[in-house]
Amino acid sequence: MQLLRSYLFVTLWLATGAIAGIISVLIWPLPYRRRYAIVMIWNRFVVWWASACCGIRYRIIGNHWHTGPYVVLSKHQSTWETMFLQYYFGPVSTILKRELLRIPFFGWGLAVLRPVPIDRGSPIQALKKVKALCQQRLAEGNNVLVFPEGTRIPPGQTGNYARSGADIACAAGVPVIPVAHNAGECWPKLGIRKYPGTVTVVIGDPIPTSGRSSREITETVKAWIEGQMAAMEPAHKATEPEPAFKK
Repeated sequence: MQLLRSYLFVTLWLATGAIAGIISVLIWPLPYRRRYAIVMIWNRFVVWWASACCGIRYRIIGNHWHTGPYVVLSKHQSTWETMFLQYYFGPVSTILKRELLRIPFFGWGLAVLRPVPIDRGSPIQALKKVKALCQQRLAEGNNVLVFPEGTRIPPGQTGNYARSGADIACAAGVPVIPVAHNAGECWPKLGIRKYPGTVTVVIGDPIPTSGRSSREITETVKAWIEGQMAAMEPAHKATEPEPAFKK
């Protein structure tokens, strides 16, 4: 039954994503804040649909109601948090692979949100451009969302935390807000199956960057996030194996 629910979820997710992508092109002439709010309707729908169809609920620990702008450094396990964090911390510019903007419909919607694309063909030049563009986005009033591990990491594992997000915050003189979550337990990186449960999202207090190095900030964020992950309750209970049939 859960597999059937997962197929149903993905079918409507993709179908509505195509519609949202077309709408994002049509609303391009609107002011940025208006465009952002309209596209976020789809993000909110996806998070709701994951709950209604697959039983993926969430709870928030902590408070993000701080004066922006700031740089959000988040654990990365799933697609779920990319949908959720974009509207929760919005308006936010997300650092992402340039290739994502080329995906029909989905990429069109991303482009409307003023993301910060990375060209991995020339890493050194790409980092300079990303840093400059992020500072521009912060000056415009946007927050910046960075996944310091770079890619989705399976639950129970820790990726390499890059210093780029902390470096951006230090250069712009804005604080860093760390985020830990276990969304990957309900919405895994691989496979179509989604699992019911409650995703825990822990939002830390702002970490000042004044007078501190990006290395120090990154280590502080990593220690905090991984400490929260270690203490976090499982998002869902493992399914117990059915008892063997006895004659």
